[in-house]
Amino acid sequence: MDILGISAFYHDSAACLVRDGVIIAAAQEERFTRKKHDYSFPKNAVAFCLTAGGVQAADLDYVAFYDKPFIKFERILETYLAFAPRGIGTFIKAIPLWIKQKLWMKEVIAKELGYEGQILFPEHHESHAASAFFPSPFAQAAFLTIDGVGEWTTSSYGVGGDNNVEILAEIHFPHSLGLLYSAFTYYTGFKVNSGEYKVMGLAPYGRPVYKDLILNELIDLKEDGSFKLNMKYFDYCVGPKMVNKRFEKLFGGPARKPESLLTQRDMDLARSVQDVTEEAMLRMTRHIHNVTGQKNLCLAGGVALNCVGNGRILREGPFENIWIQPAAGDAGGALGAAMFAWHQYLGNDRQADNKNDVQRGSYIGPEFKDSEILEYLKTSDIPFMRLEPADIPERVADLIADEKVVGWFEGPMEFGPRALGGRSIIGDARSPKMQETMNLKIKFRESFRPFAPSVLAEKACDYFDIDGESPYMLLVAPVKKEIRREMSEDEQNLFGLDKLHVVRSSIPAITHVDYSARIQTVSRSTNPLYYDMISKLDEKHGCPVIINTSFNVRGEPIVCTPDDAYMCFMRTNMDYLVMGCFLLDKTEQTPLKDDIDWRSRFELD
Repeated sequence: MDILGISAFYHDSAACLVRDGVIIAAAQEERFTRKKHDYSFPKNAVAFCLTAGGVQAADLDYVAFYDKPFIKFERILETYLAFAPRGIGTFIKAIPLWIKQKLWMKEVIAKELGYEGQILFPEHHESHAASAFFPSPFAQAAFLTIDGVGEWTTSSYGVGGDNNVEILAEIHFPHSLGLLYSAFTYYTGFKVNSGEYKVMGLAPYGRPVYKDLILNELIDLKEDGSFKLNMKYFDYCVGPKMVNKRFEKLFGGPARKPESLLTQRDMDLARSVQDVTEEAMLRMTRHIHNVTGQKNLCLAGGVALNCVGNGRILREGPFENIWIQPAAGDAGGALGAAMFAWHQYLGNDRQADNKNDVQRGSYIGPEFKDSEILEYLKTSDIPFMRLEPADIPERVADLIADEKVVGWFEGPMEFGPRALGGRSIIGDARSPKMQETMNLKIKFRESFRPFAPSVLAEKACDYFDIDGESPYMLLVAPVKKEIRREMSEDEQNLFGLDKLHVVRSSIPAITHVDYSARIQTVSRSTNPLYYDMISKLDEKHGCPVIINTSFNVRGEPIVCTPDDAYMCFMRTNMDYLVMGCFLLDKTEQTPLKDDIDWRSRFELD
């Protein structure tokens, strides 16, 4: 039985094909259209999933859409009516699109797919809950979903058991932890639904000087994690602007202009909202544990991408184990909707072994054979060297040890926002200069942003204070004290971005200014080539840790195809690119004619 899951029309549209309860393929639409966070109907992602499954749309048994459009429309309509006449301009723009398209989702899906069968509509947070629990390794678990907003729900918790998820309690719009965080994303000059992770990365440079002000004025946070926002400070109910003049007055001025100089105030704001968010997440999880008595917790929703909060839940929370959906945001709703249809709607059994999840490392996107890559290289007249498969790990390990930056394009593309060794840019974690070099010359992004480490799973505890695995790069843990560098008094007294240039450990390129790291543990069972490469680096050069950042530049989606990879390679200062069995040396390539114009798009102030 084939079930297609779809998410669309808000942000991060995606598709997922589930066959007899097995995830066959999944991908975000942005990877095909090259429009970051593409919200359009995921026709390219659907086409990929159907091709991967060898099935035609007309032969699908069910299609599941990740939310209920009529209930979402009800929320939008009631919200505009409640605030009228404020927001009338946004209302006039939004409603025609709903009336013409979004309300008629059955017809849209049937027309786009050429499909005449049954279409299911689980609720938004049911899709999140299903994406969190059903692929997890747990037979029984509590779940927590937190995001901006679905239909009405902004947070929910419940229990998953066997083939069923049951939501026990919800928090409703306009009270939203995700939208509170997005308000500060907007206020600190970053893009909503895109720049939240920048706020998280900026937070360690700041001090929580506004934390009490947020708790006293913006959010009434209860001991059980429930909360209400003081809506007199927010404008997201009536338009695209997240905050109003009362908010600006409360925090001493207007929002930071995008791309303008970051100040200590911006860093302090980021740290303050991050601390409040972590506190809310911890209170929620303690309450959920008290109510459910479960020992395992599953997480999904956009706020579950807050890996700093996730790390605190694991270290300080009451649950023995946690599992986080790798595509925790709306893209994962497509997977959740399909899994919900198979297990809960159709009542099919589910087997869990309490050790391994069923998402296969999230390597469930497009894959290109060596023959396809070779055809591309030859057709495009691109110089390359062919390697024997057994030689790839050692050759790349030596390049990394020589402080070369390598584009790594191997196997299936990852599903979700993190590069996990399928579409990655990799480098030497021991290099003190590598973080700034990769940020400014490879990624064309803000210098403050940290890089994540990939580490051999069995050696993670030698370098990081983490008990267990973190295969999806969704947990932050402290770097071990044993490998930290003792700082001078002057270094300890640095503020803001001055902290960036201080070497803090024996792996400085992935050690953030608060001695933390967003960890990916690598196992041979899910990615043998990536594992063998890091293992060879450890064997020959004494380090089982590398830098792993997504194979893209600022403002672009992660690369999907060999052409995407080559163009990104050529338009950055990467030294080498390995695709399948083929190694490309930058010094042997002919520069692209549009190289200078393209780079200018990413110049930073």
